[in-house]
Amino acid sequence: MRLESSTTIIEIRPSATLAQSYDLKGLLLRRLPILTWLPLYSWSKLLQDTLAGLTVGLTAIPQGIAYAIVAGLPAQYGLYSGFMGCFVYLIFGGSKDITVGPTAIMALMVQKYVIGLGEDFAVLVCFLSGAVITVMGVLHLGFLVDFISMPVICGFSNAAAIIIATSQLGTLLGIKGRSDSFVDAILKVIDHIKETQLWDTVLGVCSMVVLVLLKMLPGKKQGSLFEKFMWLVSLARNAIVVMVGVLIAYVLFSHDILPFQITGDIAEGLPPFTPPPFTIVNGSRTYTFSEAVGELGIGILSIPLIAILESIAIAKAFAKGKTVDANQEMLALGLCNICGSFVRSMPVTGSFTRTAVNNASGVKTPMGGVITGGLVLLACGLLTATFKFIPKATLAAVIIIAMFYMLELRIFIVLWRTKKIDLVPLIVTLLCCLAVGLEYGMIAGIAVNLILLLYFAARPGLLIEERIVDGLTVLFVSPKQSLSFPAAEYLRERVMSWCDKRPANIPVVIEGRHVLRIDATVAKNMALLLSDLATRDQMVIFWNWCEDARRTLISYNSSLATYCRSSGSIAQIFSERKKICNLVAFLFARNKKRRFFPRDR
Repeated sequence: MRLESSTTIIEIRPSATLAQSYDLKGLLLRRLPILTWLPLYSWSKLLQDTLAGLTVGLTAIPQGIAYAIVAGLPAQYGLYSGFMGCFVYLIFGGSKDITVGPTAIMALMVQKYVIGLGEDFAVLVCFLSGAVITVMGVLHLGFLVDFISMPVICGFSNAAAIIIATSQLGTLLGIKGRSDSFVDAILKVIDHIKETQLWDTVLGVCSMVVLVLLKMLPGKKQGSLFEKFMWLVSLARNAIVVMVGVLIAYVLFSHDILPFQITGDIAEGLPPFTPPPFTIVNGSRTYTFSEAVGELGIGILSIPLIAILESIAIAKAFAKGKTVDANQEMLALGLCNICGSFVRSMPVTGSFTRTAVNNASGVKTPMGGVITGGLVLLACGLLTATFKFIPKATLAAVIIIAMFYMLELRIFIVLWRTKKIDLVPLIVTLLCCLAVGLEYGMIAGIAVNLILLLYFAARPGLLIEERIVDGLTVLFVSPKQSLSFPAAEYLRERVMSWCDKRPANIPVVIEGRHVLRIDATVAKNMALLLSDLATRDQMVIFWNWCEDARRTLISYNSSLATYCRSSGSIAQIFSERKKICNLVAFLFARNKKRRFFPRDR
């Protein structure tokens, strides 16, 4: 800042120390969002957060147990995974609505490792996923998520919902055993359909019907007392159905009536605080850390990537106009997984269902997650003896209904109406996920997307037609997008092919209104096109090219500057070009004649 007077000039500059302090403060506020909202916290916000936290907790407890069973883990792992993520996200999370914990997709992706290699692998995957996500957040690699398109994400989520729902069909019908894949789940139900248990099926189907009816209750948060009650019942429907199932099973089992399969004993008390297992013993084999990582294979990258996708997509969905710092969300999610691995947690991420409940409950700050975590922690310490009476059919019903509402079938209609080609990566991802596996399905969908991107880059839209402009017939060529090297030869071939079909040597106008960027290969092919058309006695004008593209052309060949125009009528430009060409030809012929027939002196 400079202050001028009639006699002196005073220059004031902020000190380096003051600037550094501001930078440090800004960094702390970005990396520790709790410092932003905690000083403004109030009792009214605490009341709202407490109500939201308790409501979400009633959903988180039954879902946590159900998703642990999906992953092939003991039920307590679903509770262990719930509370640590809530406490860590309180400090590092930037969204007030997100609830971090076990999800159906994470459970499904961990399942094959748990079934084949044991429970400790789920904890190790949790730690490794957290480490990968944290590193990506620190390195600001959030932009990588942008390379996975919406059709691929929808295909993946729909496939996951179908796989999880079908994996619970056997449990819903009382058929014992587990399935390893979508096809295996269907075949298991078909092969063992005669083993269906009547009362498990009745309880499961009734639970599904009640869940759907409770979701349809016409309640309002801001309505009358009755409407508020209906709204709360609808939000807590999972907990209500599970508690009713527990009550029925407990009463029957206390009278030695055993009609249902129940969850069974759940480890009591809080989880031990221990480092994640870097050396794993499974049966008679011991896996070192490197061997365990080798067993995980592609899962060491695919699981963190899916966790990031889920969490960031949810954060953006509930941002309501606010910006979402993807790198900070990744950092928070990574630390949630790393810390969770010290309390025997399975991999966690943002849950859409619980986040929706949190938002609908009017949560004000991430403090609501602490209330949810406290309720889950209380359940771990006091209610595990009750949880063993949860009927498996009831949990299966909770999972199947959750997966039903997770399906996005309307996306097929939307893509059909908007861009039919987007159905290709959607269907490829869906089918490959169902047939081969979630990781390979995601890779197949991304590969198809990249192929389509490369194809459209190599085959850009071109408008080529004859037009009468200012009384002059010209061949009008207009690329509909920027041009890169895969499209250079294609553009040249299309123009020459069109000219070969026209006997008249009409002028060519290459309009660059939509071309914002070209590279050296495109500039080279434009020079070659100019040379090819010159041999056919066809004049070329590069019309209305932007400054950046025109500069690239001229930098490649300075003579191209005379062919670039952005003002004046096209007829006038070609008339001037023709006069110039005729003059050049005349001078060339005269000079040639003088050379061979010199004038007598």
